[in-house]
Amino acid sequence: MIQATLFQLDNYGPWTTTPAPRREMDLQTLQSRLYADVASAVGRHDGYAFYTRGDNVVAFTGGMDREDHRALQRTVRNRYPVTLSAGVGGGATPLDAVADATERLQAAGSAQDADRTEVLSGDPVDANEEFHVAHYDVVDATGRYTDSRDAFGAYLTVSRVYAAVAEKLYREDDALAFFVGGDNVIAVCPPLSRSTYREHVDAVAEETGVELRVGVGAGTRAVAAGSTAKEALELAREDEVSVVCGGEVAAEART
Repeated sequence: MIQATLFQLDNYGPWTTTPAPRREMDLQTLQSRLYADVASAVGRHDGYAFYTRGDNVVAFTGGMDREDHRALQRTVRNRYPVTLSAGVGGGATPLDAVADATERLQAAGSAQDADRTEVLSGDPVDANEEFHVAHYDVVDATGRYTDSRDAFGAYLTVSRVYAAVAEKLYREDDALAFFVGGDNVIAVCPPLSRSTYREHVDAVAEETGVELRVGVGAGTRAVAAGSTAKEALELAREDEVSVVCGGEVAAEART
């Protein structure tokens, strides 16, 4: 099983407008700082946390038990004017795990339910299923986009590419992709073949006109898989190939 956690702020929407609408930059600052604390806590247990909707963070938490989750909830309560609930789930694929975590938290009450406070729903699973981390970036993003287009135009290009990658992985492979800054997208995937990644890269290039490279790493913990994926991506850049899996360039990726 793969273990995932959905972290969600309690009653956040109503809080942002009570007793009067709060300044947007204050809210953005709170969300970014809170995400940093969640990501740091998850990372200490060899997991990955991804900023999704500000008041929601999706994490892969195979190294965290219930007390680890409780400790994070206490940290948020002590540092912020809001509290944090969590749903813990498991599944054979990243999508299955996140869907299970989501259902467990939803069953405990609405995100805007004033009576839902620091819920921890679901139990950690025996997280021993191998999953892949795929690290994508845009080929020559600096030369083609960052240094040659206005900043917002470059941002729109990267956003379109991210949306295309995320939609394809979500719909076809039960994989979840997240934009992580710059021109980088990280996807947490079930085991997929090298040819599948190659097909995805080609399909996104045809749809958006943007070339991608991807490095893929495998493991039962996100950090180990992600480190291998980053190393594989560096090899893909050096050898100017589209896909590298597990640190080795395959013959088919060179063609």
